Amino acid sequence: MLKLSLDALFTVDAIARRGSFSAAAKELFRVPSTISYTVTKLEEDLGVQLFERFGPRVALTPAGQELLKEGRHLLKVAGDLERRVRRVACGWETEITIAIDSMLSPAGLLDDLAAFYEVADQTRVRLVKEQLSGTWEALLDRRADLAVGAAGDGPSGGGYTAEPLGTLSFVFVVAPHHPLATVAHVLGKADLGQYRAVSVADSARLLQARTVGLLFGQDTVAVPDMQTKYQFQLAGMGFGFLPQAWVRADIARGALIEKQVEEAKPDETLYLAWRTGEAGAALTWWKERLRASRPLARMLGPA
Repeated sequence: MLKLSLDALFTVDAIARRGSFSAAAKELFRVPSTISYTVTKLEEDLGVQLFERFGPRVALTPAGQELLKEGRHLLKVAGDLERRVRRVACGWETEITIAIDSMLSPAGLLDDLAAFYEVADQTRVRLVKEQLSGTWEALLDRRADLAVGAAGDGPSGGGYTAEPLGTLSFVFVVAPHHPLATVAHVLGKADLGQYRAVSVADSARLLQARTVGLLFGQDTVAVPDMQTKYQFQLAGMGFGFLPQAWVRADIARGALIEKQVEEAKPDETLYLAWRTGEAGAALTWWKERLRASRPLARMLGPA
């Protein structure tokens, strides 16, 4: 008799990612005792210990790591099968996940969401934020069905279709009280190397992470998204490039100072992308809607 279930694997995956039974319970909308029972029963059935307990925190044992390594593959296969079956049955996906680069504001899709809910056949929409290569990876790893604002050239290997949404310009800015604000000449590596940069950490888990505009050995504070980078630079925590559309008003009122640098950041092309061959009704609706409505301008801004 098979002792593994998809629900048990799903539970183990959530615990491993969140680091505790209680955090996994919150994610799965269950009580901690249910999570604990599921793990204990699975450990008893398999005859192995899956987690080391360190008070409220837990960590996978080698046996647990091996189980989850293969288990995540099974979860992905099962999820793909479920989605295919539902699409064949009704044409509309039960859920569509849209990955949005953190340079763009999901609030810019409010009108599109309202229009979608008028026609969608009970399809749930899930919006997630990713950074740099993580937006592409979310699509290729099937954590998302559609990528909005994926930056730069997509990863090699294909398997996806991408259409440009537009380009984004960047400016180098510092807070008015930052030491670089009063430097009169064009800033070079020697100037920048003395101070801290603020960078967005790539959310990619498997693809090669991107680093943008950093010097070798640069003192850097890495933040989780572009919104945080913007806030940190406003506070004078460091320097860096920000989307011009985000900071135009801040520069005009003196909250940020634009500086010229020897190595300017080129414009970034942002893409709308999806996996080749996917044709669910919800995905088709969103592709056609965003092609027609051109959402880039209304999604720009630190919101």
